[in-house]
Amino acid sequence: MFTKPIHTKLLLGFLFIAALFLPLYVPDSYMFQIVITSLLFAIATSSMNLILGYTGQASLAHGAFFGVGAYVVAIMTKAGWSFWIALPVSGLVATGIGFFIGLFAFRTRGHFFAIVTLCFGVILFQVAENWIEVTGGQNGIFGLDSATPIPFPFFGPIEFSSQPAQYYLVLAVLLLTLFVLHRVVYSIFGLTFMAIRNNEELADALGINTFATKMVSFAIANFIAAIAGGIYATILGAVSPSAISIMITFNFLIFLILGGMATLPGAVIGAFMIPIIMEFLQFMENYRMLFFGALLVVVIIWFPMGFFGGLKTINQKIIAWRQSNTSEDSNA
Repeated sequence: MFTKPIHTKLLLGFLFIAALFLPLYVPDSYMFQIVITSLLFAIATSSMNLILGYTGQASLAHGAFFGVGAYVVAIMTKAGWSFWIALPVSGLVATGIGFFIGLFAFRTRGHFFAIVTLCFGVILFQVAENWIEVTGGQNGIFGLDSATPIPFPFFGPIEFSSQPAQYYLVLAVLLLTLFVLHRVVYSIFGLTFMAIRNNEELADALGINTFATKMVSFAIANFIAAIAGGIYATILGAVSPSAISIMITFNFLIFLILGGMATLPGAVIGAFMIPIIMEFLQFMENYRMLFFGALLVVVIIWFPMGFFGGLKTINQKIIAWRQSNTSEDSNA
């Protein structure tokens, strides 16, 4: 019988192969766009999982940093800069803005922190909507080119104008994001994140610099969210204030709750599956939101750790049941 690590490796390998061949089975360009957007949302939701799920800080400005990344990439590429330069710059700009916000927000805790970040998110939305000379106001910035081609020896440049190329670009960034977050979460530094989440006063008493630790978690999460936003802008070819609105934050929050907080696969499951499910429920028209609300209530009550957390709980119960049967048989 396979051991648990082998099962895990097989599952990850299967999912990786399925992701590689997914473009062959997407029926049309519209659904392909939904898949690409869902993967981008999975990147942003995974970064929100770091600050909320692992560090326990409910930042309601996360969608704003996603929008900041989109606007920075749009402004810089419109000015003639390469996408590959604009993308990391967008992450650094979001990190800098987040550092400024964190200086004030992390002086509060709990729901007060959530309210402060919500207020800053609204401020950033108002800036995007009213700074017409830079952001284009309500019209936004449109006519953006696709990502700059990458020169490749012997094979020529790799272009990102087609949907399959954009899909593999987003998939690569998602895999890199999950790798980085895995290394961070399961490091000694990641344990300090979870110590603050579980009991911030105790963590402070043990000598953990809780303010600096939360700032680091906030910075990493904001940087990744901005990267996702920057790719989002160039794939759509436009950006508007809706990309920085509070609804984006709440969408990420719902994806995270349904998928499973404090689990790396949960954020991806929620962000990838929910938009696709909602598309398949288009025939329900306005009633689909009624179905979605009922689904959210059911998950919160019976699966408080989300879909992936629920699967883990069921798996643990099955393992415990098998072990108990094995021990009974050996005793007999």
